[in-house]
Amino acid sequence: MRDINKIVLHCSATREGHDVSTETIRGWHVNKRGWSDIGYHFVVLLDGTVDKARPIERQGAHVRGHNKGSIGIAYIGGVEEKRGKNGKWIPKDTRTEAQKKSLEELITYLMETYEDATLHGHNEFSSKACPSFDVQEVYKELIECHE
Repeated sequence: MRDINKIVLHCSATREGHDVSTETIRGWHVNKRGWSDIGYHFVVLLDGTVDKARPIERQGAHVRGHNKGSIGIAYIGGVEEKRGKNGKWIPKDTRTEAQKKSLEELITYLMETYEDATLHGHNEFSSKACPSFDVQEVYKELIECHE
């Protein structure tokens, strides 16, 4: 088993309310990026379903320089329905209530299972907006309970 020291949250950077499957993301990662599998270990769908993606035993491909000891979780969404005036997607916390509930349950489970793991947003390691919200603020109580 891998030593897990980080849990990293992501968004799929797909438009608000547009359902995207785990298999679609796997296709993007395998066919377009040439990876061996989907980069995330879990994907949380709009209805709150948690899909197991890449096995936890395998190192993910979701945050450069921090994949070795981390688990990657992505929720579907993360950008507004329409592009901004500059033609770029506008980051937005688009998590549905079902996604919020499932994410909290999954994070709690993982933090209890991997006691040394800390929780982070992808944007803490990269100049990206992903996951389009402040993980440290949103999950402050959960993080404090884990310390």
